Amino acid sequence: MSGARILIVEDEPALLRGLKDAFVAKGFDVLPAQDGETGLAYALSRNPHLILLDIMLPRVNGYEICRAVRERGLEMPILMLTAKGQEEDIILGLNLGADDYIVKPFRLGELTARVNAFLRRSKSKPAGSFRFGDCELDLDAHKLYRDAAEVELTAKEFKLLAYFVSRRDCALARNDVLDAVWGNSVIVTPRSIDRCVATLRAKIEPDPRNPRYIQTIRDIGYRFEPGVE
Repeated sequence: MSGARILIVEDEPALLRGLKDAFVAKGFDVLPAQDGETGLAYALSRNPHLILLDIMLPRVNGYEICRAVRERGLEMPILMLTAKGQEEDIILGLNLGADDYIVKPFRLGELTARVNAFLRRSKSKPAGSFRFGDCELDLDAHKLYRDAAEVELTAKEFKLLAYFVSRRDCALARNDVLDAVWGNSVIVTPRSIDRCVATLRAKIEPDPRNPRYIQTIRDIGYRFEPGVE
């Protein structure tokens, strides 16, 4: 997808230079980083549309970068570049929030095809902002503002609120929320939703003990009611 911003974090100079040149030639905006510390700083501050991430890096490794990015609620695709190809390393990366992996040495055509596929998928996601009460949820920037001040959300709180907004005024069963926010691959219980809802209410509700927006539906789940201000 020409014009997209890609962060490439790779400590091998020749490979980093080759990947940068190849993607720039295809019209991409490339952010190169040769160590994990620089890569993490770029990931959190430069809003890349996709990250190509080596695992074994100096200063901060790829696993730590992946964890930090997801903990901040950022959902850009992360494609791991690994020389190991061992199942346990791949599983660890995916569990930390990576979307896919490719084992070195790889063909540039295959890598480019995967990058384009992930960018197309990301572009199709809903974007924009949604206002309710004194809050504004910025879906593009993955940020919540209350009275114009940013409110810190965990990755799960953001995803839960975004899901509520997308299904506002609908009755939502706990199991459906679990599937949408936590996914089938994670072993959790409906109580996980209740705990996350409680922390989210504390951040968005005028009175968390008497919630206005996130309503509990007894024996069913929840309903998000933004109302008319």
